[in-house]
Amino acid sequence: MPNTTTPAFVALDSITIPKNFAQPLLELSPLRKGALALFVLGVMIFIIGGTGAFTTIPALYSLGSLGLATFGALLYILPLFSEYKPGIHHNGIMFSRAQHRGAAAWIIGVGMTGFYVLLYWYAEYLQHCIRAADPLSFLLRGKAADQWFLYGTLYTLAVIIMGVRMIAKYRHSRYHIIRTLSVVFFQLLFAYLIPAWLQMMNQPEFYFTYFWPLKYDYLNPLNVQYFLASPNHLMVFMIIWGMIMTFVATPILTYFFGKRWYCSWVCGCGGLAETLGDPFRQNSDKSLKAWKIERWMIHSVLIFVTTMTGLLWINSAMQGAVLGEFSLAYSKTYSFLIGSLFSGVVGTGFYPIMGSRVWCRFGCPMAAVLGIFQRRFSRFRITTNGGQCISCGNCSTYCEMGIDVRSYAQRGEDIVRASCVGCGVCSAVCPRGVLALENGK
Repeated sequence: MPNTTTPAFVALDSITIPKNFAQPLLELSPLRKGALALFVLGVMIFIIGGTGAFTTIPALYSLGSLGLATFGALLYILPLFSEYKPGIHHNGIMFSRAQHRGAAAWIIGVGMTGFYVLLYWYAEYLQHCIRAADPLSFLLRGKAADQWFLYGTLYTLAVIIMGVRMIAKYRHSRYHIIRTLSVVFFQLLFAYLIPAWLQMMNQPEFYFTYFWPLKYDYLNPLNVQYFLASPNHLMVFMIIWGMIMTFVATPILTYFFGKRWYCSWVCGCGGLAETLGDPFRQNSDKSLKAWKIERWMIHSVLIFVTTMTGLLWINSAMQGAVLGEFSLAYSKTYSFLIGSLFSGVVGTGFYPIMGSRVWCRFGCPMAAVLGIFQRRFSRFRITTNGGQCISCGNCSTYCEMGIDVRSYAQRGEDIVRASCVGCGVCSAVCPRGVLALENGK
């Protein structure tokens, strides 16, 4: 029933919209305004530090930039637990200049893309900014930070901070709380702390949550032979672990749980997409054209990785007679086009414009492998109750993988798609409980 004591509509930018849509855009509590100011101040200190202004005081620079920005961000997010009742609040998203491809979204996208370009190819311009991560690097690795430790620190902080936001937003759903805690746990421990501790112990840096084909060099014959021949038992375990996860655990886990066990619960790329990328999930393209492009692009990357890995092994067996020096060129080409340009610059920098799963949807070879298993052999599916569907379209709007979920719901069909990562947001935003994530026979 409408509230008859207040106007039902207010004007915003000459557009008449429901009042409850306008309020989140226009009102922030004093606490959240102050928190936002602290976050912006921390970011500005980090940027100013790039000039070398704080080179002599790295500890204060770290606290004033990373510390202040983290504190401000958390202080901005935590009031969501008390200011909003449990349940998803998507009011105003389509009117937001930051979340729906407005000017603010483009500014954020350009900023993120520019940072990735500097990180990968012009790291010398970030040398002073890298000093902000020195105190953490000395604590965890026993040496000064480099660009990749800075990147890992920012990446992990983003997953943790936006993970808190995810829990606040989806706290009515036990599935989303556990799933978010899972991606935060795997990113913090397996993708950040353990690799750092390995370096502290003078061991090879190794990421236990990445395997072939996503981490293609873990099946490079030179790496495999080097690790297996090492007297270091940890190195032998590392390479055997990667093989077991690739050839044994991946098909078995995907059979029982679908690709969600990895893409939405473990993977660092998926973890960033599910946390930092959540405000932009509605920007994914749902058109048939996008789906066709998605299919040939992601499978092309998988075919390329698989073919070249096979050729590298043949080349190794024939002592370089097949590829010769091209094997080194392959590694450099793949690292540039896929590892840097696609997964980094485009895959993350384009969140505000193309949605949160650009890399996972169009380029990740691991997602392609998991998708093939899920489509053909997995027990996982999203079941639908078509009789309850009111065709509101929330499920399709907020599907980060560009799936037209509503069309399945209207027909009462189970959703078994190779691209579905089982994030469960389509089910969470459904006002009628039409969708359910299940493991069928």
